[in-house]
Amino acid sequence: MGVSDRVTALADAEALDEFVETHDHALVEFYTEGCSICQSMEPVLGVLARSETIPVGTVNPRDDPPLIDRFDVRSVPLLVLFADGEPVDRRAEGFIGADDVQEWINASLSTERREN
Repeated sequence: MGVSDRVTALADAEALDEFVETHDHALVEFYTEGCSICQSMEPVLGVLARSETIPVGTVNPRDDPPLIDRFDVRSVPLLVLFADGEPVDRRAEGFIGADDVQEWINASLSTERREN
């Protein structure tokens, strides 16, 4: 996937687990090759990664099929927000602009903080 070098390409479940466990918070996009909406999300993910507000990773669940069931991937792109290594929120609404994704992240993490 041709995303920015600040976006971490995750090869499989092991790489995904290591990525989310390494960071307090992380955003992961589940995508598939040939998905035009996934490709349109690449610049959005690059903007988010360069802003350094949250680490961003991408994973193709077809490369590690158990990820499909584990994260209930029904459509791509699927954005999953992680806090302390655990998924806390998700969005699968097609293309989402960088500002909207950032607002969603901020709202989700502030809710997560209030609940803990």
